[in-house]
Amino acid sequence: MNIQTIPNFHVIGISVRTTNENGQAMRDIPALWARFMAEQIATQIPGKINSDLYCIYTDYEKDHTRPYTTLLGCRVHHLDQIPEGMTGKTFTEGRYALFTAKGNLAQGIVYNEWVRIWNTAFNRAFTADFEVYGEKATHPENAAIDIFVALP
Repeated sequence: MNIQTIPNFHVIGISVRTTNENGQAMRDIPALWARFMAEQIATQIPGKINSDLYCIYTDYEKDHTRPYTTLLGCRVHHLDQIPEGMTGKTFTEGRYALFTAKGNLAQGIVYNEWVRIWNTAFNRAFTADFEVYGEKATHPENAAIDIFVALP
């Protein structure tokens, strides 16, 4: 397992409170992505560090089986200017296990990697887990998405 320390970072984007119970997240998260793309949210985020998209899972009620918040947005230099209707959040430095989903995005590679993570026996912090859709995601048929899982 590849362990990395990620320093503090800030993200601005849109969010939804959801749960994996009864397949709710399988409806809520694609709807969040659809809104993000349709409304071109990334172009409205001030002070972006780069064009990478972050899909962050945070504010866990307990673990991945209970409600949590999904925040979809971009890393920014600061949270001084958060557009109306968006959420800004700072994530503190932490240790993360890095996983990478590879293949065709349309074939559910990210979800499938999460299923593998959920079924892997290791101690998780359930503070903030996130996916990074960067340059390696620009070719959806042959993408590589990094998934960072918080460790205690």
